[in-house]
Amino acid sequence: MANKGIIGRIARDDEGAAIVEFGFIALPLILILLAGVDFGHRTYVSSVMQGSLTDAARRASVENPNIGGSGSTLEERVAEAVEAQVSNIVTSGYTLTVEQSNFYDFTGIGNPEKIVRDNDGDGVYDEDDGDCFSDLNENGEFDTDTGRSGRGGANDVVFYEATLEMDALVPLANFLGGESRYTMVAETAIRNQPWGTQATPPTICGTAI
Repeated sequence: MANKGIIGRIARDDEGAAIVEFGFIALPLILILLAGVDFGHRTYVSSVMQGSLTDAARRASVENPNIGGSGSTLEERVAEAVEAQVSNIVTSGYTLTVEQSNFYDFTGIGNPEKIVRDNDGDGVYDEDDGDCFSDLNENGEFDTDTGRSGRGGANDVVFYEATLEMDALVPLANFLGGESRYTMVAETAIRNQPWGTQATPPTICGTAI
């Protein structure tokens, strides 16, 4: 009977139960919190990168931009302006690149050159049919990408793409697997100020057989 009484008291004793229960949920809870911190950090970095790229591109759109930086080209100085903002909030071991191209107008971004005469009406440029196209990048050939290198001239549209590769703020990959580095991309397009007359691209026609 005495043994039964002892066993009963042990069974009813719930002291320390809370710490045991917390031990079961502590690890998942910590991982969720760390994942939230990591996601929030990435979102913040992406927002800062997009804002700084847009601001630098806007300042670069005038005839004689004053962005500062030690870069020898405008593209390098834009990259330095973005990095000056991003470097304050990213972890070590990151790389940032900025690519720049210019277009005759906004519709040229991501689109082929414009067909201005389609002799057979098939919507495709056919050199042998004598079709004509507006040579927006002025290279003498019909292209599906009308981008030109550099910042262009007055009234041209400049397209910037910034790519950031960085280590994760929280090494969740060590616990959950997956990637330990993230890649983020920011893009912006802005028209240069009209400090002069925009050059009109030439029209080139094929030779009908």
